[in-house]
Amino acid sequence: MMARDTLRLAFDALRAHKLRTALTLLGLVIGVTSLILVMTLIQGANAYVETKIANLGTDIFQVSKLPLASTDFREVLRAKKHRDIAFEDWHAVQDRCVRCAGVGAQIELPGRVKSDFQSMPDVSIRGQTANMGWISTLDIVQGRFFSESEQRAAAPLAILGDGVRERLFEGRDAIGKKVRVGGAEFEVIGVAEKIGSILGQDQDRFVLIPIDAFEKLYGTRRSLILHIKALSKYSLTPAEDEVRLILRGRRHTDPLAPDGFYFTTAETYLDLWRDISSVFFIVLVLISSVASIVGGIVIMNITLVSVTERTKEIGLRRSVGARQRDIARQFLVEVLAQCLVGGLTGVALGFALALLLRQFTPFPAVVQAWVALLGLSLASVIALVFGVYPAIKAAKLDPVVALRTE
Repeated sequence: MMARDTLRLAFDALRAHKLRTALTLLGLVIGVTSLILVMTLIQGANAYVETKIANLGTDIFQVSKLPLASTDFREVLRAKKHRDIAFEDWHAVQDRCVRCAGVGAQIELPGRVKSDFQSMPDVSIRGQTANMGWISTLDIVQGRFFSESEQRAAAPLAILGDGVRERLFEGRDAIGKKVRVGGAEFEVIGVAEKIGSILGQDQDRFVLIPIDAFEKLYGTRRSLILHIKALSKYSLTPAEDEVRLILRGRRHTDPLAPDGFYFTTAETYLDLWRDISSVFFIVLVLISSVASIVGGIVIMNITLVSVTERTKEIGLRRSVGARQRDIARQFLVEVLAQCLVGGLTGVALGFALALLLRQFTPFPAVVQAWVALLGLSLASVIALVFGVYPAIKAAKLDPVVALRTE
């Protein structure tokens, strides 16, 4: 038989039993759909993390008492015993670090913010130094950042995150309005650019105030986070080494003892995300693989039933000259055709669901051609693995016995 005849017979067999074919392919369709959905979401999340979470800049790093990017709870507990990073440490690094273009400081705690109309709980209240206006990557879309003289004077000025502005002022212009933070009244001088939600967490629930005003409101018994901009991305590591020497010297740390603080860079956040996403990826791919294997087992069982039903047809074909490999090829092509139809359906459904999620939810999704090829490859592998046994069984049928079958 020619290849086109084999394909025609395969698709004729599928069309002859439409409902059975659809039910047979259900498990494979679910498996491929979930695989495509997982891959598109993971790819989208990776791109989103690179532009949002790790938007520190290649020449900026942070120094903190606690690890800012760690999944080890025991490490966090150990770090709580470390000495706080104090204002004196910030001034020492600022004065003595030669390879640092700028050294900013931030301190934060959760709190409630009020306007004349609304109140908003669980807002991150952040006291910052004035140079954070150019050290950080946060953009001010309305108004301005506070100046160094305003910081030193503990001026009651505030910059709102977009989520806080929207909640407190409901779309109205917030510049020049008053908000209450920690029982004190602050004038709004700026609104930050909308960041959006990252993995379901709103990143726009914050208020920035001068760090001296924060100290006046809440005291100084909290550890600072230093934001340090190196002279260039090539001097990032030397700048980290210099800051390490300054802080260890101030704390009289033994040369063999570990640091009592943590460095965090954009790459640190990316490494953390890769660790988290790889676990999610493995778990979700295993789930989709189980669905695909179940679908393959169903396909094999239905194909065995088809072999039994078509025993007389197989005997007739053998009697007129069909070889064993012709019979095996016919059934293998039928299984492959089923799996490719299921694979294409799964790819289409997976991409459609991914695009719907991207359109109507905060979950990112990136649709790429190689993901579709991966789904079709999975379907082809399922066809080869689970289609070989029924094809061999059909090919080995005795033609005389097959012709006698009623």
